[in-house]
Amino acid sequence: MSVILANDGIAKSGIEILEKEGFNVITTKVAQEQLAHFINENKVEGLLVRSATQADKSLIDACPGLKVIGRGGVGMDNIDVAYAISKGIKVINTPAASSASVAELVFAHLFSGVRFLHDSNRNMPLDGDSKFKQLKKSYAGGSELRGKTLGIIGFGRIGQATARIGLALGMKVIYADHNVEDCTLGVPFFDGQSLSFSLYASPMEEVLQESDFITVHVPAQKDYVLGKKEFDMMKSGAGVVNASRGGVVDEDALLEALGNEKLSFAGLDVFESEPRPEIKVLMHPKISLTPHIGASTNEAQDRIGVELANQIIHLFP
Repeated sequence: MSVILANDGIAKSGIEILEKEGFNVITTKVAQEQLAHFINENKVEGLLVRSATQADKSLIDACPGLKVIGRGGVGMDNIDVAYAISKGIKVINTPAASSASVAELVFAHLFSGVRFLHDSNRNMPLDGDSKFKQLKKSYAGGSELRGKTLGIIGFGRIGQATARIGLALGMKVIYADHNVEDCTLGVPFFDGQSLSFSLYASPMEEVLQESDFITVHVPAQKDYVLGKKEFDMMKSGAGVVNASRGGVVDEDALLEALGNEKLSFAGLDVFESEPRPEIKVLMHPKISLTPHIGASTNEAQDRIGVELANQIIHLFP
């Protein structure tokens, strides 16, 4: 019986599939410093992680019995993928399972930003009973998303899922991606109908200059994708959302752009200094905040669990 450790958890649906196929699934959360000992002591052959657990070179070297490392999600920057593969370990992830959930969170931040919900929800409990009229006036100048231009940087699965929602809302969607020159997107509706849209990649500068809102969907990078230079190119009053990886957006430059009103708002699900975001970011009245929950919906976790389970079954004939 092969032992699988889901150190950052796995949906019940995934556990049931694996156990039905004879796997022993352990969901005990093991501290990073104790992980290698636990894996070896329990003869763990498959390690499943999300973003919390690090499967780095030292762990791989310390656990010669590991055969599979799986990431419940898209990005694998917490796994030393190349080194694992060089040691004969299979590395798997679930790139499609959480796309819709992340895309919906992007729009939660966009709706929050254009209608000031993030700030209103801070101030209404404090002053709603005594300063109702003043607050009403403060938050009265919102705008609609329909008819605006959404610029998407990175047009993989999540970028495309985000585009579908934008198109369905009546937005113009443009994107920049070196690897996706053109794309035909189907936008499905509840009754089985679908509309198709043909989109073509634009230069980064054009996306920055023409978009009312920018959302970033790229893997972890060595350098910032959005910094002072990029913010300076954007429309005055534009909004920015980052639900990809911390370090993709220069937070100091972002705060400066918000302060001088070059940008009207930002939505952040990820942070440069995660899991301890900077207080100046957390306290900013123009930033809508979530604690890295892009893939954290019940539906996405079910899909992730099932997809991981099926891949593991395939790898352990």
